[in-house]
Amino acid sequence: MEEKEQPTEGLHFVGRKDELIEAKRSSRTIEGRDVLVIYHQGVFYAIDCYCYHAGSTLENGDIEEINGKLCIICPKHKYKITLSEGEGLYRGRNPMEKPPVFRWYSKGVKQRTHAVTEKNGEVFVKLCMQPARIDSDYYQGEKGKIERAKAEAAEEDTLVMDEEDV
Repeated sequence: MEEKEQPTEGLHFVGRKDELIEAKRSSRTIEGRDVLVIYHQGVFYAIDCYCYHAGSTLENGDIEEINGKLCIICPKHKYKITLSEGEGLYRGRNPMEKPPVFRWYSKGVKQRTHAVTEKNGEVFVKLCMQPARIDSDYYQGEKGKIERAKAEAAEEDTLVMDEEDV
């Protein structure tokens, strides 16, 4: 992709609208941050590329509606993350309820989401600059690359140990 001059206000060109629609998902590095741009049901979303839980890439995750919210499902460990808010969802029961019934609960915002803007057939992302740390921040940048590699190695070690037990 050819370099474009970036407009002001922190907007970063991520691609032509028609190309991103066709691709449905596309990874971009913006100011050292790996961002996944998703086109789903007529809407663009941008979220941190790596799952907040263990750093797995979300690029191939399924998208499902859960409790009225569109979520991407981490392909590695099946964590559910809302596309619009970055909220982690889980299913559980409140033992105080009689009888206890499974419901969807929020873990709060776990995945950083970014604003997407369309203008004249071009799509731009504005990084979320909220100063509070969000869990997905851990797997970003050079330090994040090291942590993702460690998580992957630990997962492989666990698989090898499981195979030896069989």
